[in-house]
Order: sequence, then C-alpha cells, then structure tokens
Amino acid sequence: MSTELVPALEWTDLDKRAVDVVRALAMDAVEKAGSGHPGTAMSLAPAAYLLFQRTMRHDPTNADWLGRDRFVLSCGHSSLTLYIQLFLSGYGLTIDDLKRLRQWDSLTPGHPEHGHTVGVETTTGPLGQGLGNAVGMAMAARRERGLFDPDAAPGESPFDHHIWCLVSDGDIEEGISHEASSLAGHQKLGNLTVIYDDNHISIEDDTLIAKSEDVVKRYEAYGWHTVSVDWTKTGEYVEDVEALHAALEEARAETDRPSFVRLRTIIGWPAPNKQNTGKIHGSALGEDEVAATKRVMGMDHGATFDVPADVLEHARQVARRGHEEHAKWERGYLEWRQANPERAAEYDRISRRRLPADWSTALPQFETGGSMATRKASGEVLSSLARVLPELWGGSADLAESNNTTMKGEPSFIPEEYQTKEFPGNRYGRTLHFGIREHAMGAILNGIALHGGTRPYGGTFLVFSDYMRPSVRLAALMKLPVTYVWTHDSIGLGEDGPTHQPIEHLWALRAIPGLDVVRPGDANETAYAWKAVLEHTDRPAALALTRQNLPVFEGTSAEGVARGGYILREASDGQPRVIIIATGSELEIAVNGRELLEAQGIATRVVSMPCVEWFHGQDIAYRHTVLPPSVTARVAVEAGIALGWHEFVGECGEVVGLEHFGASAPYRTLYEQFGLTAERVAAAAKSSLAKLGHDKGETTGN
Repeated sequence: MSTELVPALEWTDLDKRAVDVVRALAMDAVEKAGSGHPGTAMSLAPAAYLLFQRTMRHDPTNADWLGRDRFVLSCGHSSLTLYIQLFLSGYGLTIDDLKRLRQWDSLTPGHPEHGHTVGVETTTGPLGQGLGNAVGMAMAARRERGLFDPDAAPGESPFDHHIWCLVSDGDIEEGISHEASSLAGHQKLGNLTVIYDDNHISIEDDTLIAKSEDVVKRYEAYGWHTVSVDWTKTGEYVEDVEALHAALEEARAETDRPSFVRLRTIIGWPAPNKQNTGKIHGSALGEDEVAATKRVMGMDHGATFDVPADVLEHARQVARRGHEEHAKWERGYLEWRQANPERAAEYDRISRRRLPADWSTALPQFETGGSMATRKASGEVLSSLARVLPELWGGSADLAESNNTTMKGEPSFIPEEYQTKEFPGNRYGRTLHFGIREHAMGAILNGIALHGGTRPYGGTFLVFSDYMRPSVRLAALMKLPVTYVWTHDSIGLGEDGPTHQPIEHLWALRAIPGLDVVRPGDANETAYAWKAVLEHTDRPAALALTRQNLPVFEGTSAEGVARGGYILREASDGQPRVIIIATGSELEIAVNGRELLEAQGIATRVVSMPCVEWFHGQDIAYRHTVLPPSVTARVAVEAGIALGWHEFVGECGEVVGLEHFGASAPYRTLYEQFGLTAERVAAAAKSSLAKLGHDKGETTGN
C-alpha cells in the first residue's frame, strides 16, 4: 500500500506521556499483586495504546456495539495490556481495579475472562487459543454479512468490521497457531490482522534456545499479507509509532488476505536492568527497578498508580470519538433495517439466540422397528433443520462423510476459487471444512460463538476430542453454545482398532464442568437430543454418536431425553426389583437383558440416560421417580470405563463396561469377546440382587 494513502498519525506529547503511564501502571499493578507479567505490557504499551486510541473502531460507552472491531489478546498472560487500555479508554475499569490485579472477586483476574470484565471479547490464557478465536470471529463476520447484507459494496455494510489480535512467541509456537493460521490463509480472511510481538523472550529467556524459524516467511507460505516493523533496526531502540500505524493501516486496506504484522520489540522497555530478560516476563520488577524505570521515563519514582489528569482526559477522548463513529454507523444501520425488514427481523432473532416458532416441527421422526446409526440420524436432523435455522452452521475436520455433518444442498463456506466438484460453495456459504485441524476447529468454533448469535457445530471422531479438549474446556468456562458432533463413539466402530476406540473419553469429558455430554440410544433420541441442545444457549454440548446401526425403539421421549434420563421400559408388574441404566448403543443390550430377566420372573426397569448432566439438573422428586432409592439392585451398562456410574448403581450395584483398551475386529465380535452382552447384563443384575440377599436357591433333593 502506498504510504500516501495512509492517514497521517497525530501523535502528541500527551500520547507519549500516556504510553509511559501505561508502562508505570503495569509495573505498579504487578508489584502490588506480588505476581504477574509486566514485561510484555510495558513493551506493547505503544502498540496497544495506538490500537485503542487510533486504529480500532470501538465505543467504550457501548461495549456490545454490533459494528465494533473485535480485539483479541491471545497472549492472555499480559492481561494488563488489555486492562490498562480499558481503563484509559473509559470502559468502566478504575484505578482501584488495577490495584486489585489477580485478587479475589476483582474485575482484573490474572487472565482476561469473557463475561466478567466489560470490553473483554474472549477468555484467553492457554496460548494460541485466542488466535484461533480471532480466526473464528473473522469467519463469523463474513458468514453474518452473507446472511444479512450480502449485496453491499465492500466496506459499506453495517456488518463490515475488523478483527485485531495480539500474539506472542508462545502463541506462535503452539501447534494450534499453525492449524488456525493455515485455515485463515486458505479462507482469505481479509478482515483479520494479527500483530506478532516478536521480543525474542519467553519464560526460559532467549527464544533462540527453542525457536529459529522465520515466522514471517511461515505466514507468507500460509497465504497471508505480511509487514515487518522493527524498532531495533537502527541499533538503538526507537519506538517508531508512525511506522506501526502505517503497517496497521496497510493491513486494514488488504481485504483479500489476512494480515500478519511482525513488531520487533524489547520486552520490559525501558527498565534499565531487567529489559530483554526472561526475569521481566513473569514476575514483579522489584521496588528498586520500578523506581529506576520511572526515573528513565522522567516520572516521579515515589508515586504509584499515578495518572495525571490531563493524560486521562486526553485518553478518554476516544470514548467521544467512538460514540460519534457509532452514531454515524447507526444511521447506516437504520437505513439497512428499513430497506431489509425481513432480514432485520431475522437478525434480531438470531442475535438474541431465540429459536423461531414451531421450529422443532422440522425435526424428522424415525419409524420404530427399523435401524439406523445415530450419526446418520444426526445428519438427517441437520439437513431437516437447514431451512428453519439459518443460524446453524458447521462442518467437520475432514470427516464429513463419517460424521454426517453436511446439510444436504447447502453450499460450502469457501472462497469461490477453492470450491470443488464434491463441495461447491462461496464465501458466504454454510458448510465448514476445517481440514485435519481438530485443535484449531475447537478454538474457531468458540470464536464463531463469541462473535454473534450464530450456532456453530464441528465434527470429528470421539477419540480425537483429546485434540480439542483445551478449546472444549474454554467453551464450558465461557458458557458458549457450541455443539460437538463426535461420532464412532465406542468399540462399536470395530475394525479400526484401539487407537480409534474411545474407552475413557466419555467420563473424561463428563468431568468438564458445564459441558453436556449426550449419548442418544437410537435415531429418535438423536433428534430429541439436538432439540434439547439447541434450546440451551448457555453451555456447550457434545453428541457422542454411533457408527453402527441401532434399533429404533418404541417409547423414546423428547421430554425424557431433555431431562437426561427416563424410564424407557417399565417392569412388567410396575414394581421393579432391578434397574438397568444404559446409554447409546448399549441401550439395546439393556433392553435385551431385561427380556432375559423378565423371562426368569425378575421384574426389571430400563432407564435410558443419554445425558448425565441433564439428569443431575432435575429436581430430586423426578430423579427418585426414575431411580427409586428403594430399588438398590442396579446395573449400568456402557462401552467404556465404569468411573462415574458407581454413583448411580450404589455399593450393591454392578457396572458392565470396559476397563481396558479395545481391539481390531468386527464390532459384534468385540461386544461378545468383551462381555457387553444381554446375558452378562442379566448376570450382573442377579449378582446385584445376590449382594442384597435376594438370590433364591432351588431345592435339589436330599
């Protein structure tokens, strides 16, 4: 981009003083807390201040403004980089909040937390996750423009805005950054700019000990537009803010590719003794070094948390400018609403995550007596919902055919030049193709959910949820309505063998607070599970689905599935002596086991429990109706480790499961060899009865 086209930067003495105030506040906050990360916040002070004061479109008086740019601090350990700008810009943080950094119940926790502090767009901390979130936000922005204003000229839609992301060496080194950045380049996300703080320092000091690749060339290879700004190039450290401003404006003007701005800084500048060392990365400078640094900056070395009134007044002007820009945007937004009343109504509904009236009538009903894999049933559900829920979109990590995540007839979300015969599409399409990038898929799904009201889903095999776990945990922490379609949920996938057969995964995932793990037992339970998942807007959910066909049962219940557990088969006399609890493909085994027991005169109830979390959420009266405390002879059956089932079966109950890895063989053989059979379930029921002294003997003569 020609420098003549870059708007001139007005950078006054007040701006320079404000940057020094930022550095002093970073030192003071960490010093008072006794822990934290001051170095990056000090050296990134000019960049962060420039972003918030000059570069980004935002309105501190309305942090949720639709037309705002998004800012993602991927290096979340440098939370002060964000907190201090939120304070200076007028988002509501106070000096007292900065004084309470990392303290109980403060608005300034150690890492930024979405929903906790106004102005924080996402929870960051695990390195690389924020970069993945930013990619998801950029994708969501394009999708939303396609839904609501596809025909507007570039830059003329109220849905046009930019995503800015600050990353560190740690973010760049984490494997997730490779996956997310590769996909962002392929998607040609021209609304995304990543600023890389290249300071050559991590916790183990000089990054040369572990990293030597040319990061800029790496991003060029991904297809990104790249710019380098080196504040050390003269041999002395010169914070050339004008050069950074020009680079950011160049990045904003590049609309056909994402932009990567490498900024060479010195960590902890201008601390005279600890700058450019690992020591300043993650610990307080110490009283003497703080005083010495303030002297270098010409500040009162004895004053702490000192913000001159004229500096604060100058910085707070960004709120006025942002409000004016918001008002100008609002006029265009109202014109769009008047010209597009139907789309405006749809935007209102989707942005509030409200489902349309009677939407669930579009759900398919599957005929009892037949058989179908739950992954196939899920695919039928998605295709049926495509027409009534435009907000629902997603795809798979290169496993679309296996996961059944492609809505029939829907275009792919892809630059037109990359569409294929199998997957035609366009930039505003609906079907996502993550490639073999499960790590990035998880973080991107979070970014999509954070950006607005659309409902993303992503698929892979259940065993590969391990690759996604950090993102899944963050989705639960942020209460994001992300849906995971995890298929091949047990040894039932058969011949692929133990590397692909999840044994411990169900309970490992159930251990994540706030994640709903749903394992439906037949095709109709799958449809009901999707219904319940979509009715929740405050948590992520995982659908664990079968590869193999399962019988479609009579008596399944949408209400029962939504409650997490319900009576599928009652005891023949209505007075169960034994209760069998089952999920997923083992529901068939439980039903068959009941028939064996009933034939022997043992009244048996079968409880389908597709979602432990939903069942726990019911009142005690309902739970006792399904699992009466008086019936203590119980069996739980699931093709995985027993772990949490002991809570439900009690000390006299039995669990039929697997405490070892699987094997490669046809799935029916595996179930037989590993004892996941109706006969073993019946035997386990009788064993439970025997523990209670209910095992009757037979007369055999003298």
